[in-house]
Amino acid sequence: MDLKLEHQALVTNYRAAPYPSFQTRQQKLAQLIALLKENEEQIIEAISDDFSYRSPAETELAEIYPSLKAIKHTQKHLADWMSPEKRKVSVWFQPAKASIMYQPKGVVGVIVPWNYPLYLALGPLIGAIAAGNRVMLKMSEFTPQFSQLFAKLCEQYLGDDWVGVITGGPEVGEAFSKLPFDHLVFTGSGRIGKKVMQAASENLTPVTLELGGKSPTIIDASFSLKLAVERLLFGKLLNAGQTCLAPDYIFVPENLKSEFVATAQQVAKTFYPRWKESEYTALASNKQFTRLNDLLDDAKNQNAEVVPLLDEAEACARKVPPALVLNTHEDMLIRQEEIFGPILPVVTYQEHDEVIDYINRHPRPLALYLFSYNKQVTRQYMLKTISGGVTLNDTILHVSQEELPFGGIGASGMGHYHGHEGFKTFSKAKSIFKQSRFAGTKLMYPPHNKFANWLLGLMKR
Repeated sequence: MDLKLEHQALVTNYRAAPYPSFQTRQQKLAQLIALLKENEEQIIEAISDDFSYRSPAETELAEIYPSLKAIKHTQKHLADWMSPEKRKVSVWFQPAKASIMYQPKGVVGVIVPWNYPLYLALGPLIGAIAAGNRVMLKMSEFTPQFSQLFAKLCEQYLGDDWVGVITGGPEVGEAFSKLPFDHLVFTGSGRIGKKVMQAASENLTPVTLELGGKSPTIIDASFSLKLAVERLLFGKLLNAGQTCLAPDYIFVPENLKSEFVATAQQVAKTFYPRWKESEYTALASNKQFTRLNDLLDDAKNQNAEVVPLLDEAEACARKVPPALVLNTHEDMLIRQEEIFGPILPVVTYQEHDEVIDYINRHPRPLALYLFSYNKQVTRQYMLKTISGGVTLNDTILHVSQEELPFGGIGASGMGHYHGHEGFKTFSKAKSIFKQSRFAGTKLMYPPHNKFANWLLGLMKR
């Protein structure tokens, strides 16, 4: 497939209808719902095959359900989002009028990762279509079966005049990021994100980067330990930890370390009594399996203690059982690199100030999770740390709230989408000033007389 020709075709279609009607956009969103509902079993099976095994329940919960919810939310609010916003005019320019019109940017490019190939394709796609854009998606080479299925379904349900789906390896991704898009979304590692941003800069293409990072979790002594562990492990072990928002390491009060380990083992066994047979997702590729084992080997070689959370601690195919890693230090790779797997380093602390200091000495994370009933402690973390988003007394759930913008900061990304923020990200907010029939501005026309100078002085007060 010729990427430039595919892109140009979408540009041509956009120029033929640069401001799709509300009815047209709603129709495309309705077709997305039909795509999901009529092909749910195929989608679940394709993703599972790509992973070697992905729990069907997790695909329903973490990909299909939030995608449907996002579409329905967008349909409900789209008319309001499309309406011009009235803005106030300075008293010196009245009775003129001011407003903001949200226009489609044109053609939006989306580079989709492998860990949630449906949801992270549809999330930007929903916002871009709602804003009236054409969209071109580059699917991950690590999910070949789903990528081929999604390409076929998009053409069938949306038409190639609105959406183009591209497959291929890193060389295709590199060429894709160099296309002159009107906006580009990338979800993936910071290393690749830098290359994408550099390529996009050649065309001055605005970018939204979702880059993940090492998201910390803190358990305060005031919080129920068992409840915290249940909510922590749900967010950590969903998709076998292959989630950009997954808790990456955990701060536990020093005097609760042993109790935390015992509770985590108990909860994990309750969650996954037969993890080898069902309900527990495999790592998505041999590359990820090798990478995760390299992190563990590096930690063990530096005297870290690996504590299995399940009785059967040996990997099964690409299923890696969850484990805690104790006695870690900052020289270990497991404390430096995003883990992206079911391994959780445990760091003990005595005072919250030392935790806050540690977080602030490291790159700003995509998420922060705090379990605390103490309002003063909560306020301390909210004011003194910066992260892309926060879930208090649970994990990862802020990403599921359509009214909240989703995005990182610094090393964890830039820009936002989801809900109204997504609509605005993929729109050009065009400022419009409409002069009235009779305007006082003519009083300021040259040559300036004494009255004009007096009026200007009054305006400056």
